[in-house]
Amino acid sequence: MQGYHSPQLDVEVRLNTNESPEPPPEEFREALSAAARSIDWHRYPDRSAMKLRTRIGELHGVGPEQVFAANGSNEALQTLLLAYGGAGRTAAVFEPTYALHSHLSRITGTAVATGDRGPDLSLDLDEVKRVVAAHRAEVTFLCSPNNPSGVVDDPAAVSDVLELVGGIGGLLCVDEAYGQFSEHSTMTLLGHDVPLVVSRTYSKTWAMAGARLGYLIGPCWLVGELEKVVLPYHLDAMTQIAGTLALDYVDVMEQRVQRLVAERERLVVEMSSMAVKVWPSGANFVLFRPEGIAGGLVWQRLVDRSVLVRNCASWPRLEGCLRVTIGTPKEDDRFLAALREVLT
Repeated sequence: MQGYHSPQLDVEVRLNTNESPEPPPEEFREALSAAARSIDWHRYPDRSAMKLRTRIGELHGVGPEQVFAANGSNEALQTLLLAYGGAGRTAAVFEPTYALHSHLSRITGTAVATGDRGPDLSLDLDEVKRVVAAHRAEVTFLCSPNNPSGVVDDPAAVSDVLELVGGIGGLLCVDEAYGQFSEHSTMTLLGHDVPLVVSRTYSKTWAMAGARLGYLIGPCWLVGELEKVVLPYHLDAMTQIAGTLALDYVDVMEQRVQRLVAERERLVVEMSSMAVKVWPSGANFVLFRPEGIAGGLVWQRLVDRSVLVRNCASWPRLEGCLRVTIGTPKEDDRFLAALREVLT
């Protein structure tokens, strides 16, 4: 196997990993620094992370028993597969989509059934029906907004997939790592008897990629199963405190998201005037394909100008495509100027 890696180069403008271009507020940093002095470092952290889970639950209108917190949403997804995947079981994915869904499936011994998204990279319900019926997957993954395309799945289509998956006794996992950038969320479909989980992360909208904190929300019976297979004391004391304190700054987070959405729309307008195909995005990045010049060559020439974006050629059906993370206005101006220069 090959591991999952995102190339890191020494450049002045790094727009390839979908991080927040802005840090958390200074007040958060000061509060976290003060809280660190109160940690009993010689003791294990709260194994249940109950304070953090309670606060996350309050944010989404559910109890802590419906929240599973982990070291990034990737660990939450891996734990889901440890509980519901494994030998003799199957996970369904629809490409192109987030590479970790199939990667985590394989490293947990789960078979992967792959379907295709439609020509515009939206969900193809006929294809979903074909894959689910043929493989009867125990876990079906969707990603909305989808990575790397940025496409937001039609809520009605997601509801149809949930009904289809539930009809075969399966589980639907909707990855909403970029959910706050979109107007739609699958969390409205959550329920005690609904075989649905929704994952989120602190890395993007909360500007806390360095904390490695994520979570999923689902029925309490499902969260109970995850707690059986996760490593003990897996979430350290500092991470729990950071995640809890961050929730004191919801308004700041929402304002930052609004700025990034506005900046995303500015980027889309500017890029649409160039010789590139641009996909509509509901995330903090934009997928595009240069016209008349190889995407790999554009990527290298941007690097030569000290601007790093993501080369998406390794994703199915995305040959020649690149993905740019929304940065600060200054960083985005550097990217736009470099892209214009490369394309002319």
